[in-house]
Amino acid sequence: MTSALIDTYDRVATDLRVSLTDRCNLRCTYCMPEEGLQWLAKPDLLTDDEIVRMVRIAVTELGVREVRFTGGEPLLRPGLVGIVERCAALLPRPRLSLTTNGIGLRRTAAALRDAGLDRVNVSLDTLRPEVFHTLTRRDRHHDVIAGLDAAAAAGLTPVKINTVLMRGVNDDEAPDLLRWALDHGYELRFIEQMPLDAQHGWQRTDMVTAEEILTTLSARFSLTPESEGSRGSAPAERWLVDGGPARVGVIASVTRPFCRACDRTRLTADGQVRNCLFAREESDLRGALRSGAADAEVAALWRTAMWGKKAGSGLDDPAFLQPERPMSAIGG
Repeated sequence: MTSALIDTYDRVATDLRVSLTDRCNLRCTYCMPEEGLQWLAKPDLLTDDEIVRMVRIAVTELGVREVRFTGGEPLLRPGLVGIVERCAALLPRPRLSLTTNGIGLRRTAAALRDAGLDRVNVSLDTLRPEVFHTLTRRDRHHDVIAGLDAAAAAGLTPVKINTVLMRGVNDDEAPDLLRWALDHGYELRFIEQMPLDAQHGWQRTDMVTAEEILTTLSARFSLTPESEGSRGSAPAERWLVDGGPARVGVIASVTRPFCRACDRTRLTADGQVRNCLFAREESDLRGALRSGAADAEVAALWRTAMWGKKAGSGLDDPAFLQPERPMSAIGG
């Protein structure tokens, strides 16, 4: 018998983001410093069995229907394929997806599909290898492209690309990125840079806004907003490109928050529930698991954590404070 993850604003969380690791093999400038971060110790991480149990509780006790595996970089998790396979066997069967930087996807895409993964989101901010190196401090652009090819070949569709534009670095590439994505059958989504970097160096004035992105794209493409009501709880506003059926999306977390329709709950790699990406509080479920709590007890703690969810992220408040944990530790 399920009892939904509802909050005081009558929002129901049916989409679970599960971070599998805080580690990453890139050093994106908008995420972390070049030297990396102090990673979580292995004993602090949820084990494979604990992750599967948490997903099972979410699906069978709490009404979760969508599960997205994130990181850090989830492909760095040794047990990823097995985790996906076990979660795909749950009933009711959740829809399973993965957010990745694409490095390593070339050799794992087919195995992940066979295990039950439905689709992938791949981060790619530029078509230029030299700009990729500037942004990520790694020479791995070719690996990301190969990973995208492998994901499409494996049928992990729709393959979505997540792109963050940085002023003066890659903000001139928006139309070229869209043209390339259309030619390859990928769905491109631009994401406003968010204040989730470990360095706490984010500046609102430096961010390339959704309005700027749409203005740049409209110079080359005809963009028609999707019909009203088609968005649902999706974070991306979407437009038909040149009459469709291809689409482009923009996730305007900062300038056009979608908190009113948010349906997400988040589990960090060390077993903390976050009811919002920008929350400054967490609820410890790992401790409950390891102290012998029954599924029903864990589910009750999870419901309590979600019940206290705030009306919005607070990004529009001049007094907004960035979460202490960066994106790599929270999970994308």
